[in-house]
Amino acid sequence: MASSSMSTRGSGSWTVKQNKDFEEALAVFDKDTPDRWHNVARAVGGKTPEEVKRHYEILVQDVKHIENGRVPFPDYRTPGT
Repeated sequence: MASSSMSTRGSGSWTVKQNKDFEEALAVFDKDTPDRWHNVARAVGGKTPEEVKRHYEILVQDVKHIENGRVPFPDYRTPGT
């Protein structure tokens, strides 16, 4: 799922359902699909093509940060271990 930071940046808040629909739409409408962002927006509902494109751009940046090691791994240790 899209990172939680995505829900507060860029194009406003996104519901869990919208994020799930967004992910599924990206799998269906790849980069070679004509009118990709219109199709993704229609699948998500309540978002414009510009909003879904910006959401995608933020997702790509988040993935790059993770891949480049700019996002620290969470500390999953329990207290006392």
